[in-house]
Amino acid sequence: MDTALIYGAYGYTGSLIVDEAVARGGSPVVAGRDREQVRDVATEHDLDHRVFSLERGRAIERALDGIDVVCNCAGPFVNTAVPLVDACLETGTDYLDITGEFQVFNRLADEDERATASGVTVLPGVGFDVVPTDCLAVMLAERVPGATELSLAIASTSSVSRGTAKTMVESLGSGGVVRRRGRLVQVPTAYDVREIDFGERVGVTPAVTIPWGDIVTAAHSTGIETISVYAGVSKRAIRALKAGGSLESIAGTGPVKSTLERLIDATVDGPDGRELTQDRAVVWGEVTDGETRLRGRLETPNPYALTVETATNAIERTLVGEIPAGFQTPATAFGPEFILECSAVERWIDEPMAVPS
Repeated sequence: MDTALIYGAYGYTGSLIVDEAVARGGSPVVAGRDREQVRDVATEHDLDHRVFSLERGRAIERALDGIDVVCNCAGPFVNTAVPLVDACLETGTDYLDITGEFQVFNRLADEDERATASGVTVLPGVGFDVVPTDCLAVMLAERVPGATELSLAIASTSSVSRGTAKTMVESLGSGGVVRRRGRLVQVPTAYDVREIDFGERVGVTPAVTIPWGDIVTAAHSTGIETISVYAGVSKRAIRALKAGGSLESIAGTGPVKSTLERLIDATVDGPDGRELTQDRAVVWGEVTDGETRLRGRLETPNPYALTVETATNAIERTLVGEIPAGFQTPATAFGPEFILECSAVERWIDEPMAVPS
């Protein structure tokens, strides 16, 4: 029987994915670096467990013995993805994770040739980052085959998990990033602001550029080389972001990051049960070829609830061999309709519009 290993199984999202996999009748191996926490999760669900850090490659490879698929839930992924992928390529183990960090996608895309030769799938981003945005991008691009520009946006009021908060701290001081003519371009925080109509639930909201993973993944999925990603926020938040830009060099220093991480450990848990079951998120997209413009939206469950479902679906489909080798995105691996397999996801695609001359 094929076997999946969930690394970071005792984190907020990792533990939810373990719960869902078991509820579906699965028996994943649970793993992480903290022996006591890994054992607690394993005991709760009567699962096998493995304890290992990601600092020594050979130890990771030994820990992956008999494992067919790894799902990495331990962030910040900029620290955990590469050592796990290196071990997976040595052991012939398929790799999934739930990152949204563009640096990770960019780095793992470089492993495409090696992964293809090894018959290994490398598929980061099987959570809310970046399943709905990636799938929507391809849905729109397929309808405007010559599209040269893509814009994506996300609106959600959900609180964040401890791991997400620490990933945000890790990125402090780095500003923003967009994709222009095939190249990643560093830009200031809150570089571009535009009004976006997120539909009836959210309405027209100001949105600001963020360095979301789609600046890498959507280019791979659609071939479009100019991409920006936005987050819907309040005007007050935009003013704060712009004012804080000058403080980024200070905020990105080691002592400040360490202080913020200790604060996160003390105060951040993650969305509660009400948020998980009741909150909604909206993903918006737009493509243009310079003459025609097409927009669409997806409304989804709470980002963490969606991550649990998409990640578990991805694990199951990878275990049965439904995924090609090499570097993949959710849409290239499973097709753009993958997001519509999830519960309570709604889609709207507008009629194409002429771009004003």
